[in-house]
Amino acid sequence: MKNVARVDRRAERIKRHLRVRKRVTGTTEQPRLAVFRSLHHIYAQIIDDTKGETLVAVGSVEPAVRAQLKSTKNIEAAKVIGKLIGERAREKGIKQVVFDRGGHLYHGRVAALADAAREAGLDF
Repeated sequence: MKNVARVDRRAERIKRHLRVRKRVTGTTEQPRLAVFRSLHHIYAQIIDDTKGETLVAVGSVEPAVRAQLKSTKNIEAAKVIGKLIGERAREKGIKQVVFDRGGHLYHGRVAALADAAREAGLDF
């Protein structure tokens, strides 16, 4: 019974993500900032959907990021990832993005990542 609940929860998140993706697409001028959150890590990438390529990516699994963090599964980790994605995007000349929360609620780690990216200079 335990695995059934997990599969249902995951399927519901994927449905929500598909609903969001109907409206949210990244272009060359305004790429998509996609967030994926697992139980242990958080990842962010900036994607140009017209070309189908990832322009910038950051994850809490990177050794340089893990060295800064006590834990990879809390709000502080999400803030570090948001700050890094903002800095790396600025280096590539990206200023405006469309936010894709990946079917997750805009709350907790997802919201913390978005706020940190805004503080680092990205416009949503």
